Amino acid sequence: MSDDLLVPETRVLAIASHVAHGFVGNTMATFVMQSLGCDVTAINTVQFSNHTGYGQFKGTKSTAQEIAALYAGLKQSFLTDFDVLLSGYAPSAAAVEAVGEIGLDLRRRSRTKPGSFFWVLDPVMGDQGQLYVNEDVVPAYKKIIPHADLILPNQFEAELLSGIKITSPSNLVDAITSLHRTYNVPHIIITSVQLPSITSSTTSAVSSSTATESTDTLTIIGSTARSDGSPRLFKVEVPRLDCFFSGTGDMFAALTVARLREAVFAADADAEADAIACRSAYPFGPATTTTTSQKSFLEVPSAGLRPRSSTTCSFYSLLRNAPSWQSPDFVPANELPLAQSTVKALASMHCILENTMDARMDELAQYPPDDDEVSCLQDAIEFAGLSEAARREAREKRAHLRKTKAAEIRLVRNVELLKNPQGVEFVAEEFKV
Repeated sequence: MSDDLLVPETRVLAIASHVAHGFVGNTMATFVMQSLGCDVTAINTVQFSNHTGYGQFKGTKSTAQEIAALYAGLKQSFLTDFDVLLSGYAPSAAAVEAVGEIGLDLRRRSRTKPGSFFWVLDPVMGDQGQLYVNEDVVPAYKKIIPHADLILPNQFEAELLSGIKITSPSNLVDAITSLHRTYNVPHIIITSVQLPSITSSTTSAVSSSTATESTDTLTIIGSTARSDGSPRLFKVEVPRLDCFFSGTGDMFAALTVARLREAVFAADADAEADAIACRSAYPFGPATTTTTSQKSFLEVPSAGLRPRSSTTCSFYSLLRNAPSWQSPDFVPANELPLAQSTVKALASMHCILENTMDARMDELAQYPPDDDEVSCLQDAIEFAGLSEAARREAREKRAHLRKTKAAEIRLVRNVELLKNPQGVEFVAEEFKV
């Protein structure tokens, strides 16, 4: 593995939307993961000219049959040796079910090798209290989520899936606990939590632009379940940027795929180092006999923890070979590979989005104000024959399109920040109510 590519060799099947212009859905996810060294195969659930935030677009939606047919084509040529499935937007309940069948097929083929397949599922259904899919998509997601390893709902989607309205930190804990136990899903990240009382007086975001007011921060809450299904909750707080971007959820999901796999392999490297240290410290074996039943994965050093006694020296197991890459119960929430990958993903995102905001301002500054003489002359030509009301509407539409285009995430020029974010550091904290 090259020194400049920290991410282990990873083969990803990405199933999500596609746009001809800009970076959302698979257009975003494919670029991000490939930039970090992943080998990506993409199945597109829609083919649009641009993202829907413009308010107008052309294109088509893939049917469930088309999605299934593309996967069947890969399968017949033995091209489905994927380590990870990343699934995002699906345009219908039938399409969600088709994605679920693909996930199940990949899961069945990996049952003899625990940890060899990992499914990251973003249940794209809505935001801010509103669905932007048909209502039958919700039960379709509920049906397939038990087969996923990590889900990435926003707050509204977490409410839909758990049936719990999140209005307080205690509600939030209840919702995540319900998701773990109802769907048996090992890992959860709620990608945006808006609760004023959730921000602590000691912020976990370390940056020159960090503010201490809860309205100036965005909170991300994650959890890896313990063996009894209870959550291990962590939070990361980042500065809220005063701009709306499309594709941030897709960017976070793609970064999480790469950085989580990196964190899991890093935990294994620590465990291997611990085992070597143990063998050096106890060259004649452990002081006490360890039975086979005691040599469980939950007893071995991992995730950067040192062995607690010589009895743990005789055996260790790689996290990458554990079902769902689920860390032992003794690993604290803030040291989970999921927490460490979240911190790294958010750092890259923050740097790139700050640069995008600067580029957005520069692009918008190129347009003359509406009351400028040249602008008025151009409008008179462009909107000739329109009533004053129609002209006003046309100007508003043009302004919206310009602002939306200017806010497209600047990914290509900032590719190095995907690999090495600069000037910002975030910290994962254990989240307690």
